[in-house]
Amino acid sequence: MAFIETKMGVAMSKKFKVVISDYDYGDFNIEKEEMEKYNINVVAAQCKTEEQLIDVASDAHAIITQYARVGRKTIETLENCRVIARYGTGVDIVDVDAATEKGIIVTNVPNYCTDEVADHAMSLLLASVRKLFVYNQATHEGIWRWQSGQPIHRIRGSTLGVLGFGKIGRAIALRAKGFGMEIIVHDPYVGKEVLSEYGVIPVNFQVLLQESDYIIIQAPLTEETRNLFADGELRQMKKSAILINTARGPIVNNQSLYRALQEGRIAAAGLDDLQEEPAKKKNWRPENPLFNLDNVIITSHSAYYSEESIEEARRTASQEVVRVLTGESPRYPVNQV
Repeated sequence: MAFIETKMGVAMSKKFKVVISDYDYGDFNIEKEEMEKYNINVVAAQCKTEEQLIDVASDAHAIITQYARVGRKTIETLENCRVIARYGTGVDIVDVDAATEKGIIVTNVPNYCTDEVADHAMSLLLASVRKLFVYNQATHEGIWRWQSGQPIHRIRGSTLGVLGFGKIGRAIALRAKGFGMEIIVHDPYVGKEVLSEYGVIPVNFQVLLQESDYIIIQAPLTEETRNLFADGELRQMKKSAILINTARGPIVNNQSLYRALQEGRIAAAGLDDLQEEPAKKKNWRPENPLFNLDNVIITSHSAYYSEESIEEARRTASQEVVRVLTGESPRYPVNQV
């Protein structure tokens, strides 16, 4: 096989194999464009289980994953793997500890879709507050009454609680300020100087629940945040409160949320993902009881989506793989090996 020149100027003759575990982009042309010029062979799969991933990736030099779990069982079978690249920000689908033990670098794409998710969060909030879908359904049924959405309360002067104050949480705060909201934040991992810079008020979790007129969840999914919003937490919220989740579905217990919405313990919800995470299911059906309620808006985990953000995620993940396989350091490692 002919030698090729790497980014570091080192001649190489080995043809690497990179497995895309799963993808819903329609093609993998961007990945091929980024990698094939480095003599990297790209193999695209649609794995829904670790067993399927093991079958195709045990001899891979790198894995790029969108939704498919890359757990310890998979990682222990990897013979040549140097890097596992996640298309998105969160890496909870990758067993980072197992990868570290095996000397495999894990990377993510931390700086994409900030504007998209912040815009989506505010869209869900505004649509819920202003009862846009209620009015739309009423007018389509021939009902032309402003009372169709009653009651609606003024946004200016209300309190927005933001759970998680990373890049997206901060972008949400900047947008919310334009609507005249007071913003309270719970994020024990963010320093007071950052909170002060954005003009938001740090509070503990209980205060966030009790004082917020609206809550936007923008926290990562961890063992600490999984099922964070369940019966007890939802009971502490105002009856007029609206809950928006543009983070990960399992942060909110959907059975608890269904009960709270059905019984009027909170007013409404806007969700960009569900607890069962439909994108990870092979034969998902809309059996979640939340679909039976008219005071919840559900979008298909699309908050991150724009044509620009999708391309950025795909190129960045591919470039991280190239950097590692050609001997360079990745730009966005999440572990140290």
